[in-house]
Amino acid sequence: MGRPAFAFMFRKILIANRGEIALRIICACKELGIPTVAVFSEADRNSLPVRFADEAVCIGPARASDSYLNIPQVISAAEITNVDAIHPGYGFLAENANFAEVCEASHIAFIGPSAEVIRIMGEKDRARREAAAAGLPVIPGTPGVVEDEHAALRAAEEIGYPLMLKASAGGGGRGMRIVRGPAEILPAFRAARHEAGQAFGVPDVYIEKYVERPRHIEFQVLGDRHGRVMHLGERECSVQRRHQKLIEEAPSPAVDNSVRESLGARVVAALEKLGYSGAGTVEFLRDARGEFYFIEMNTRIQVEHPVTESVTGVDLVKAQIRLAAGEKLADVVPRYTLSGHSIECRINAEDPETFAPSPGRITAFHAPGGHGVRVDTAMHSDAVVPPHYDSLIAKLIVRAPSRPEAIARMRRALEMFIIEGVKTTIPLQRRIMDDPQFQRGDLHTGFLDHLLARAEHA
Repeated sequence: MGRPAFAFMFRKILIANRGEIALRIICACKELGIPTVAVFSEADRNSLPVRFADEAVCIGPARASDSYLNIPQVISAAEITNVDAIHPGYGFLAENANFAEVCEASHIAFIGPSAEVIRIMGEKDRARREAAAAGLPVIPGTPGVVEDEHAALRAAEEIGYPLMLKASAGGGGRGMRIVRGPAEILPAFRAARHEAGQAFGVPDVYIEKYVERPRHIEFQVLGDRHGRVMHLGERECSVQRRHQKLIEEAPSPAVDNSVRESLGARVVAALEKLGYSGAGTVEFLRDARGEFYFIEMNTRIQVEHPVTESVTGVDLVKAQIRLAAGEKLADVVPRYTLSGHSIECRINAEDPETFAPSPGRITAFHAPGGHGVRVDTAMHSDAVVPPHYDSLIAKLIVRAPSRPEAIARMRRALEMFIIEGVKTTIPLQRRIMDDPQFQRGDLHTGFLDHLLARAEHA
């Protein structure tokens, strides 16, 4: 069977990533009939992406800065293998505007939005200004970077407590501090700047109003290179530890059809104004009154994209590739309907009590199966979880007709997921599925902290 017939399609795609997302992209490319090139570090020489890609190129030692973040090495691998496109996955170089520019200068398509859009949305304070100008609701805060301690004090008094300090150039919870009173503002400002500088090379921070007990809700979007954007509904991502998502679901139990369509329409209008193309996620906080506030946009595929795929039937990675090749959105996704409920658990190699990383060799690995169960992973028995990268082992995704049925299916699947040799988050995720508050859908970003605190006092 030959490759599907499209008006134009890439000859060969290099995957500038590793692990489960690299394998996921390889699967999409195989279905599109596109040969792939995997780049890998010495730590990933025996990985499944290396095995299943059509070609593989070692780009350096284990440390990410010497391999997966090494732009010259990635571009060199692309040139010697004669690819005409690069898929960055998530993390690493996926939101690096300089990398997108280098790809363009090298006459290699970057499967994602333009470098200009990546840069705008990567600067969080600028992204907030652009979102507000495009009609999206934003949290009250400083219009830009807070220059010094005097400016931090003035801004805190104007915005009011509690407030949040955030790194302008980053994400993942680094460079963030909650401040509840005047005595805390200067120590928090210094700490946030130091952490931001260490993590992102830029110490800039901004200040915004802190929303108590918010839900974290995000909209999946797709845009083509002809000016059209669509949304594919929302995801609930409120179960987090240290600002890192642990469980996601679609649709959100807190969003009804009217809210979905009204807010989704505003998201689409804003991104069409911005000229957005490719896959992306617009993230909001929802307060206790049901008000939504834009917080940031991720200009890439998300870890949690499978729950949207499960309830829409849209293959988001294949859509990314086809849109980057110049196809129109109406041809890539003619229509979709939201159907059923999907939940994803991120299975991490971590101590489920302390969240300390647990790298090592996997001595036993059995992934659950059965109706409505999907596992995205590049792990297997005897595989090694290296200490150099993110601790994600697998994504366990279930789909069912309703949320209660999806929870029951996830409980069963977690029970049948066997991973030995390293510690994982599975025991904690089983507790979450059993928790009455989670089952009611009564969620907020502090939910997991409260669950753990209740366990300590039980």
